[in-house]
Amino acid sequence: MAKQGNGVAPDINAETTRIFLVEDDETIRETISEMLEAEGFKVKSFGNGATALRHLSPRISPQNPADLLILDLMLPGMMGLEVCKELRKDGKRIPILIISAKDTETDRILGLELGADDYLVKPFSMLELLARCRALLRRSMAYGQMQANSMEANQLAHGRLVLYSDECRVTLAGEDVKLSPKEFRLLQYFMRNPKRVHSREKLLQDIWGFHFVGDSKTVDVHIRWLREKIEEDPSKPDYIKTVRGFGYRFG
Repeated sequence: MAKQGNGVAPDINAETTRIFLVEDDETIRETISEMLEAEGFKVKSFGNGATALRHLSPRISPQNPADLLILDLMLPGMMGLEVCKELRKDGKRIPILIISAKDTETDRILGLELGADDYLVKPFSMLELLARCRALLRRSMAYGQMQANSMEANQLAHGRLVLYSDECRVTLAGEDVKLSPKEFRLLQYFMRNPKRVHSREKLLQDIWGFHFVGDSKTVDVHIRWLREKIEEDPSKPDYIKTVRGFGYRFG
């Protein structure tokens, strides 16, 4: 269990956080591993970059097997910068913390430009290393949440019916449903405002626009067309229901 006094922040679950450490110096490798494990993290260490890269390859691990990579630059065989470059080429979003005795501005800039998220110069204290790790993990978690929120905002689902706003696409039980632009906007409006009753006038105002000139029955026509495409039995709809005397309700 992670310590609360000087351990990981409450927003990081150390017991489920996996850290890969790539360091050829056995003493440094063991010291860092022991410190991180004492904080509750799961640590897997490597003495060279090529082996670590194989474990991180999407061809071997489609899902990231690690939440953070601590990477030394001066490694036997494949150098740390090459490992970093290859990971970013594969599209891996794993946060990378470079640790190195090379402390020139050029080294730091090169490491960051090749995809590293932070750069820590040796020698360093274990407390500083831990703080850098926590900061990168929190940043990664925040990014992941932002991505999830973005995906959630883009994707509207109700039962077997899924609408993808960014793609202007609708699927029913995994099969694409061909909708006209007006039908798509009407369904999107309903799915963004479920369980609410919408009058014909309100739908005309919000979907067709304030200056629509025509019969309000056009709403009924479009809803009938929409039901024919998404309902198993359009006469007994599961998605778009009629609330007599008031309008329509989704769900």
